[in-house]
Amino acid sequence: MFALVDCNNFYASCERVFQPQWESKPIVILSNNDGCVIARSNEAKALGVPMGAPTFKYQKKIAEQNIKMFSSNYPLYGDMSNRVMYILERYTPNTEVYSIDEAFLRFDGFDYFDFETTGFQIKKQVRQWTGIPVSIGFAPTKALAKIANKIAKKFSSKTQGVYIIDTEEKRIKALKWTAVKDIWGIGMQHTKKLQAQGIRTAYNFANLPDSWIRKHMSVLELRLKKDLLGLPHIKLEEIVPAKKSITTTRSFKNNYKLFHELEDRISTYANSCAEKLRKQKSSCNAVLVFISSNRHQTNKQQYRNSCVITLPYATDSSITLCKYAVEGLKRIFRDGIEYKKAGVLLLGLVPSKERQLNLFQSNINKHDPLMQAIDKIHLRFGPNQIKLGNQDLKKTWKMRQEHLSRRYTTELNEVIVVNNNSGITL
Repeated sequence: MFALVDCNNFYASCERVFQPQWESKPIVILSNNDGCVIARSNEAKALGVPMGAPTFKYQKKIAEQNIKMFSSNYPLYGDMSNRVMYILERYTPNTEVYSIDEAFLRFDGFDYFDFETTGFQIKKQVRQWTGIPVSIGFAPTKALAKIANKIAKKFSSKTQGVYIIDTEEKRIKALKWTAVKDIWGIGMQHTKKLQAQGIRTAYNFANLPDSWIRKHMSVLELRLKKDLLGLPHIKLEEIVPAKKSITTTRSFKNNYKLFHELEDRISTYANSCAEKLRKQKSSCNAVLVFISSNRHQTNKQQYRNSCVITLPYATDSSITLCKYAVEGLKRIFRDGIEYKKAGVLLLGLVPSKERQLNLFQSNINKHDPLMQAIDKIHLRFGPNQIKLGNQDLKKTWKMRQEHLSRRYTTELNEVIVVNNNSGITL
């Protein structure tokens, strides 16, 4: 039996744990630089605030409806996620962290257990220990557990946040209820293809001939079909696979016109990507750099461009990656444009121990000792303690976070606040 545990409105719930006055009130979470809405409480959804809504367009509505805005607080969300996952691992060692707020559990040897009781126990313990509400769906396969979780959340007043697909009748009913666009693993293009064939529900999809799926889709969708039939074909990934690409991208607080300003940003992003690369013990073969003007400022000249630099050899060196990232920036930079966004994407990732050497490059590994030393310093003293020469040593770049809450669980200095008038408050 599989279970999918999903934290309800996770970002909003994290904020409410430490600010309970916002319980049952509308909340929205803003993206980096407070640009747009990336998460909403149920109350905010009911008031008509869409996902991805630009903050400047909805500022008036948010104020009129008394919707509380929070800047994204990823140190808080990440730590709360780790606490939830720690609790889940107490119930079974077979755990797959699917996202920051979701995890699959596999229960082997629990054939005679009451999963409804187990589900409510998990739900209660996570709530008591972390303050985070969760919904849980049980089923014989991962794909069905995903649907069961959706039912548990959709009909929470009846299910109390726990639903089990444990009979053929429940499985068929759940599949007929699930629209084809809501099937886990079915993207937009496949949805359009299936709808064109009159396939409207997960039940219709699960009854398609194997031959048709092989011809028009892929082996992944065939496994998904078997999963929906109650036959486990999608395995639990207990080890998180290494990322196939790494990116760092940001919107600027202000527009930038000068090359050296963008050079500083691109170097910083490439350095950040390189640190992530080394953390998963990978090297990359290519660097993509992109820059963009502010598409919302239609009265100004618009420009967006990108370029890919193929490296002479796979590397994880911050120095080398920054060098080629800046080279890419030189190729696409245009004078007279006011730039609002830039980013760096590392492509062609391979394990560092398996990277192909270059016959004509003798010092491929020359930066390894330096990179290891920098990573150790940053691990001990925090990020951005050491910068590259083409970065502005005096400037500390900060995102616009005008509605940022405190990092209650990771920074002691932000837990205790001294107020001269009323004493010490927590």
